[in-house]
Amino acid sequence: MAFDFKKEFKEFYLPKNKPEIVNVPEMNYIAVRGKGNPNEEGGAYQRAIGVLYAVAYTLKMSYKTEYKIDGFFEYVVPPLEGFWWQDNVEGEDYSDKNSFNWISVIRLPDFVTKKDFDWAVETATKKKKIDCSSAEFLTINEGLCVQIMHTGPFDDEPATVALMDSFIKESGYEKDFSKTRLHHEIYMSDARKVVPEKWKTVIRHPIKKV
Repeated sequence: MAFDFKKEFKEFYLPKNKPEIVNVPEMNYIAVRGKGNPNEEGGAYQRAIGVLYAVAYTLKMSYKTEYKIDGFFEYVVPPLEGFWWQDNVEGEDYSDKNSFNWISVIRLPDFVTKKDFDWAVETATKKKKIDCSSAEFLTINEGLCVQIMHTGPFDDEPATVALMDSFIKESGYEKDFSKTRLHHEIYMSDARKVVPEKWKTVIRHPIKKV
């Protein structure tokens, strides 16, 4: 059986539908940065997703090529994730999606080095005939956070975030957003196959003790 991050690390991918505190360790990601409405057909966000998956699957299938990665084991590609923010906005303004900044990411297994990553970007660009040069090897250490499983459309997230905000205050913490600590979403549903009412999205916010 291929290693599945969602099953092996349920505490990071399958929280309950009520807020909980989690300490997230350092992880490496394939990342593409951009700005603009994620729903724009053929827009920057959708192109970024194409790049992420091209590199992710090149690494996943590397064992079938002449390129060998030290310590490789077969695994399921982890879910798509995103870090989001808007300039000069506290929290998120879902009515103005054009102003979103984002870093779209897919987690990398720990055995993937920067050298392996560079090979995958070059190989994916050649084989899949799309420019993957926007992909970067990004290390993120989220640390102390509150997270929750949101069920439903993305536009309904403010009500779930309000639950998180109440929990944070009641638990003696405060939000700790900064340029490096951002609103984080993990997409546990395939939006192409699941109706919006049943979409499952992990929402994670950075916190600190008051």
